Amino acid sequence: MLGVSSLVKVRKSGEKIRSYILENIERYPNGIVKHAAERFQITRQAVNKHLKNLVAEKVLVQEGATRNLTYKLCPLAEFDKQYPLTPELQEDVVWRNDIRPFLGQMPENVVDIWSYGFTEMFNNAIDHSEATRISVHLEKTATGSEAWIIDNGIGIFKKIQAALDLLDERHAVLELSKGKLTTDPTRHTGEGIFFSSRMFDNFRIISSGTHFSHQFGDEEDWVFEAQKPSTGTSVFMRLNNHTSRTTKKVFSEFSSGDDIGFTKTVVPVRLAQYGDDKLVSRSQAKRLLDRVDRFRTVLIDFDGVAVIGQAFADEIFRVFRNSHPGIDLYAVNANTDIQDMVVRAQSVDLKFGVAAKDSR
Repeated sequence: MLGVSSLVKVRKSGEKIRSYILENIERYPNGIVKHAAERFQITRQAVNKHLKNLVAEKVLVQEGATRNLTYKLCPLAEFDKQYPLTPELQEDVVWRNDIRPFLGQMPENVVDIWSYGFTEMFNNAIDHSEATRISVHLEKTATGSEAWIIDNGIGIFKKIQAALDLLDERHAVLELSKGKLTTDPTRHTGEGIFFSSRMFDNFRIISSGTHFSHQFGDEEDWVFEAQKPSTGTSVFMRLNNHTSRTTKKVFSEFSSGDDIGFTKTVVPVRLAQYGDDKLVSRSQAKRLLDRVDRFRTVLIDFDGVAVIGQAFADEIFRVFRNSHPGIDLYAVNANTDIQDMVVRAQSVDLKFGVAAKDSR
């Protein structure tokens, strides 16, 4: 028979296993047994016992059978409401009356993130979507909460493309990734989508045939073609109920030195590349650099890019840099070939006695 101290150890061990399962169930919906068994050096039968208890407690939902068995978090609460888009509709009123009460008891920093993200995205739909209605769906589980904000309007990427006379919707996503993008500069700063995408664990926008996604911890954004083109705009946000992240910390990550404003951006070069096209022309470089003169620090992120041409590199790291001496411009995540091309572009100035800043 186990003594009191042994029972306490067993209970604490079980709590750790259950916490691990809940924190990783969305990452390994059909492989959680294997991963938990390896993580805690226990049998699969022991893990299955914990899973069975969590299902009985209605914390997890079990789907499928035998080898196709999967688990997912069971919503503790759900919210659905449709709002007619009238002149009286206000995002702060919706937040105060509907969304904040639904979220319930949460740490202050988590509430702050939800307040910022929800009101910014809902206001975007009010001011820009040209929709007739906005639908909101919320789910809260044992570990996290998520929200969908869906309108039946013109579509965010189409609107940006038309307003800024861009090539296509993919080009609109590239501009969105830089930040400070708005189709109505007299009423908006263009920071809401950028910072919301950086605050949440997962942030997605689906509009027409384009899907924009950002995962917390990644510097870059992702864009790909949706399988089924959709009408309007759908915004998805997910956040752990107990994250230690704060709005202040996210804002500070995109400030330069003592300047507390939005002065730093990461430009994902990959989004300027279409299909098998290579980044070789000055026109491609100019599109990549559009509006970056609004920032003090610009990181040109070459993650996922294998090669660039001489003219492309020259336009960015010599021509643009020389015409904007107040901007700190750096190449990051560049392979050896790209680094050589950057150095080559900078060395042209050195031949004529013009100093060039080093790339990282």
